[in-house]
Order: sequence, then C-alpha cells, then structure tokens
Amino acid sequence: MEERNPNSLLNKIKNSKTTFALTLMVLPGLIWLVMLRYVPMFGIVMAFKNYKLPDLTYVRDHGYIADIFARDWIGFQNFQLLFGNPMTSKMIRNTIAYNATFIVLGILISVSFAIILTEISKKFFSRLYQTLMFFPYFISWVVVSYFLMALISTKHGLLDPSWFGIRDFYQQSEPWPFIIIFSNVWKMTGYSTILYLAAITGIDATQYEAASIDGASKWQQVLHVTLPNMRTIIIILFIMNIGRIFNADFGQFWSLPIDGGGGGVSNAVEVIDTFVYRLLRTSVNLGQSTAVSFFQNCIGFICIITANTIVRKVDNDSALF
Repeated sequence: MEERNPNSLLNKIKNSKTTFALTLMVLPGLIWLVMLRYVPMFGIVMAFKNYKLPDLTYVRDHGYIADIFARDWIGFQNFQLLFGNPMTSKMIRNTIAYNATFIVLGILISVSFAIILTEISKKFFSRLYQTLMFFPYFISWVVVSYFLMALISTKHGLLDPSWFGIRDFYQQSEPWPFIIIFSNVWKMTGYSTILYLAAITGIDATQYEAASIDGASKWQQVLHVTLPNMRTIIIILFIMNIGRIFNADFGQFWSLPIDGGGGGVSNAVEVIDTFVYRLLRTSVNLGQSTAVSFFQNCIGFICIITANTIVRKVDNDSALF
C-alpha cells in the first residue's frame, strides 16, 4: 500500500490557504467588474425595442426589467439613426480621424518623453517633470474648457484671436481640429508616458552595459535596446486603443467647443458620441442611443480581434491574447 507523504499534504494545505487568501483579495475587483461591466450588458436588448422613457407606473408595479420586455420588438429600426442620417459619414470620419491621430501622436510623443526622462540624471528633476506631465490627466474637460475660454475668448481672453486673423473664434471650424488634437496630447501624454517609463525601468541594465562596451552611442542604445524591449507594451496599448477607434471622449468634444459647438464648428467637432447625445436631448429615445453604443462596441470588438490576429501572426509574444 502506497504511503502518503505528510510534507506533500502539508504543502497542499498551505497552497490552498494562499490561493484562498489571494482569491479574497481579487474578489472585490471581480464583483465590481461583474456589476459594472457584465450585468449592464442586459440593457443591449433596448437596442431592438421601442423604448423611449420608462413607464413609471408599470415600473412601480413590475420593475424595470419587465418594463423593457413589455415594449414592442422593432428589430433593427433603431440602427437607422446611424445609417439613415445624412450626417453619418461626417461624424464617423471625424471620430476615426481624431482617434487615429491621437493614437499615432500618443505613441510617438509619450515614448519620446519616457526615453528623455530616463536620461535625466537628477532624480528631483525627473520626478518633477513626471508630476507636471501627469497632473493634466486629472483635470476635468469642463475645467479645461474654462481655461481655453479664458485664454482665447474674443472678449476677455489673454490672447486676442484677431491677432491670427480670427474674429469670432468659437464660430470658426478651422482652428478646432488643432485645438482638439493639442488638448488631447496635453492631457493624455503624461499618463501614457508613465506606462512607457515603467517598461523602460524594467529593462535589464546589463543590456545597456553590453551595448556601451560594444561602442554603441546613446541613440544606438535607444534603437537597439530600449525600443525593442518596449515593443510589447507599445503593441498592447496600440491594440487597446484600436478597440476604441469608434468611440470619442464625450467630455472633450462637448465641453471644449462650448455645448458641443454649433453652426460651422460642428463640422469639425461632431463625433458619434456628441451626435447621439444631441439627438437624445431632443427625441429622448433610449433605444436609439443604445443601438448606436452597441454598434460602436461591436466595431471596437472587431478591431481588437483583427489587430490582435495580425500581431499574433507577426509577433506572437507581443499579442494581447
């Protein structure tokens, strides 16, 4: 008869206790993820229902879920808001163009700043620059919009737009693409830089020492040591950003041009999210807004799968999954 090893049994008990403790630590985050990300997915059914405002009398007697199921099934009619509108091509073009620009500039500028920060020998200045760059990330777009107004307002701004040949600044569409892009880079670069900086600090210092012994200059060390080691984090963040290429930051595009812009400004700042919100304020059709959001997320899912498949074929180690 085979004898049991008491040490092996004791190790299993210890491992079980460790696993149970780690599971308890993860449990709050898992509950948050399920409650805020997976449970609300049930609301997708509203995209195929004639659902505008909740019937409070019916909700009081039967509940919100029963109210949703009680509405008429209308199939894909809600999706006509996006596909049957003459402004669709413009807002889709703006959404994709802005996000593509944000992705490219975000990678180039953030990676460059992260490399520059690692070359600063004084830790005090390095941490100071990191703090100053990271601080705008925590500022609300509403606050940024007031800063912008105080800076370039035609009446009370510090910089008079007439100096640049622009009189009614908030009614001119030409400057807004540059303002949107610059404000996004200013606000988001610090966050991305910290992520890339963490990747650089994890690089084995012996690789730089070996490159230095071989006579590599600083620029050559960046090209042949730093960037290859950052490739995985760059590709992962790129794939995740590709998944949101059909989604825009509503706060930025609605707050900066003052209430989403108007007149000729809408040609430059109108994106899918602001368009849906503008119609939602007038028609109050929750089914239509849900349909557009569902379409955006489906496109984002397809983009992530496609980008990850391409990356996996080229470099399997850098793929997200």
